[in-house]
Amino acid sequence: MLTRFLQVWLGAWPPPGPGITVVGHPARDKPRWDGAEQLALGVTDADGRGVLSVPPAHRAAVADLIAGLDADAAAEVLAERLPALLHRPEQVFFTGVFRWSQAPAALPDAGAWEPSDGPGIPDWLRPFPGEVLIARDADGDYLAGVGLKPHDVSGIEISVGTHERARGQGLARRLVARAARRIVAGDAVAVYLHDPANTASARVADAAGLPDLGWRVHAMAGAA
Repeated sequence: MLTRFLQVWLGAWPPPGPGITVVGHPARDKPRWDGAEQLALGVTDADGRGVLSVPPAHRAAVADLIAGLDADAAAEVLAERLPALLHRPEQVFFTGVFRWSQAPAALPDAGAWEPSDGPGIPDWLRPFPGEVLIARDADGDYLAGVGLKPHDVSGIEISVGTHERARGQGLARRLVARAARRIVAGDAVAVYLHDPANTASARVADAAGLPDLGWRVHAMAGAA
């Protein structure tokens, strides 16, 4: 399932050799699920073998940029030079933790599924299509929520946020686990991405059954 998702998301998988292989993927010329552009997107596994997809017209130039480099060195060069090469100097190239699961933790359910355009939905959750998973207090006020990023029917990314007053109660991990179980039940792989420095997000993912296996995601996006 993961292989099928990465083939669609990146345009190719598995990597044919060591380091980062650059491929031209027509999807990089199209808006992603939320309408934003995603000109560069890649994944590397725990062995440092990966695929980076860029618009087909830029494949050769990007491949030349990192030819002969291992994954870590390539990521450093890409962070320094890729935005300008793709004519987006205002954007940043970053590396994050790539987690996935097809066996989420069996934590107790939390929250309820609600339409993302319904009443009382926080602004950050409204761009997500369909339903979002919301935990509320006894008065109906928002405590924590999850949105699902439908990159493809074979792979869906989980995004979670918790109000300050509700942190430390285990809500986020229960919401993430419940969302992941729904994704897996729909015959897709549950994906969870985060900044390597975000230890709170890492703890949530670990508890929800999405382990860090040493895989990384590489992407270019607006600095905001």
